[in-house]
Amino acid sequence: MIVLLGYMGSGKSTAGKELAELLKVQFIDFDDFIEEKEQKTITEIFQQKGEVYFRKKERMYLQELLQSKPNAVIALGGGTPCFGDNMQLLLESDAKVVYLKAKIDTLTKRLMAGKSHRPIISHLPDSDLEEFVRKHLFERNFFYLQAPVKIDVDELSTEEVVARLRALM
Repeated sequence: MIVLLGYMGSGKSTAGKELAELLKVQFIDFDDFIEEKEQKTITEIFQQKGEVYFRKKERMYLQELLQSKPNAVIALGGGTPCFGDNMQLLLESDAKVVYLKAKIDTLTKRLMAGKSHRPIISHLPDSDLEEFVRKHLFERNFFYLQAPVKIDVDELSTEEVVARLRALM
């Protein structure tokens, strides 16, 4: 089991899907996993039940998933490792935990292209996006940097990221 973590736009889902296909294992998008369990979108959960409820459920489902030890590539939500003891759960699991690390300008460029599909940033004016990413990444890096494996993705194609991930197997 490989668990990919990193900021939104770092390529967790894109590289994760390709790696899973290559390895002929299941790909699990953790946000989709939560939505299936809760029968609501992440946005609906936040709106109807609040962030505290979401973070409690997120931790419960993360523990459940890690304990079931699926033969899978798992792409976490950008915030998952940053709340409660989630990072500790990841580090104590049998999973290979990998941080897909990208610079602020890389993330900003990638997120600008798909901004409308991301509720957390869709409302931001383009001029505020870089500052939002900078602040958010600063807060989250403490957790991300605990990952035993880090891959700098800035200059890499998806195929190159997948090749580096495959080399971990």
